[in-house]
Formats: sequence, C-alpha cells, structure tokens
Amino acid sequence: MTVSTAMQSILASPVTRVANGSRVSKFLPSTYVPRLPRNASVRVRSMAEEGQQEQPTPVTTPTPVATPTPIPPPRKPKVSTKFSDVLAFSGPAPERINGRLAMVGFVAAMAVELSRGQDVFAQISNGGIPWFLGTTVVLSLASLIPLFKGVSVESKSEGFMTSDAELWNGRIAMLGLVALAFTEYVKGGTLV
Repeated sequence: MTVSTAMQSILASPVTRVANGSRVSKFLPSTYVPRLPRNASVRVRSMAEEGQQEQPTPVTTPTPVATPTPIPPPRKPKVSTKFSDVLAFSGPAPERINGRLAMVGFVAAMAVELSRGQDVFAQISNGGIPWFLGTTVVLSLASLIPLFKGVSVESKSEGFMTSDAELWNGRIAMLGLVALAFTEYVKGGTLV
C-alpha cells in the first residue's frame, strides 16, 4: 500500500513534466513509469468482505424500446393574403409584376424594332397603348391570383428557374427598357 501511494504521488505531482518529447521526473526515470495502451480496458472488482465469494451478475436481456414517432417538420407560417399586404411596397407583388411586364415589354419592343424599324415612342403612338394595357391586366391578374390564394413566391421555385432569378431578370429588363427608350430619345431614331 505504501508503494502504491508513493507511485500515485510521484505520477500525479507537478514535478513530472515533458521536455524534448520525453518524460522527465526528478524522482524516478521514465523507464519506471508504467505505460498503458491508449484504449486499454480496465476492470475493477471490489469485494465487500474478504471471505465472501464473487457472485455472478445476472444476465438481463435488453427490453425493446419503443421507437418514437417521427415529428413532422414545423409548418412555415402562412403568407398574408390581405390586399394591402400583397400590394405593399415591400410586398411580393409590385416588383414581380413590374419585372414581368418589363421582360415582356423589352422583348416586344426589340422584336417590333427589328421587324418594322420603329423606335419605342413610335410603337406606343401607333397603337401600342391598348396592347400595353391588355398585357398589364392579364399579367397582373395571373401574378396576383396565386398570391391571394396564399401561395408564396419561393414555394414553386426549384432548379434553374428560381424566384430570385426571375426577380433579377425583371430588374435587368426594367433597366434595359428604360435604357432603350433613353438611348432612342437621345439618338432620335431606332437603336438597331
């Protein structure tokens, strides 16, 4: 018992330190320090009294554990379908509808300019206003109906055609349509 206490105090003392990758002790050289494998399993047995025999531990079979039922993922909060929320400045409708109209308007303006040679202002003055109003009504209703039913813009976007891509394409088309009209106004004629 004395040897055990002495070994424990030597091994646990702060005097033992690591220098140059090897253990150095002032009391015992490193060859006396017992080494155990890294994942060594140690069994400890205790006896209550010296004359008592060790009793085998009863083997128990594990009881089956009921598997928990999977918890459904939390539902996303439903989007507001109020008219004032859908058409609010930061709502889902205004920029998307304007972007869709700008995409159609830019492609139509370039197509008519290439086929007939008319600039944007000539297209508008030669019967373009009824086409503009009709397209605006149809695209606005087609964009608003799903929003009033509670379908979010992001719920149907996967893969290549995402809602963010549509948003950026709409922004670029708005800038393109304004740049086309400004360039034709400054130039005094068609761009192409």
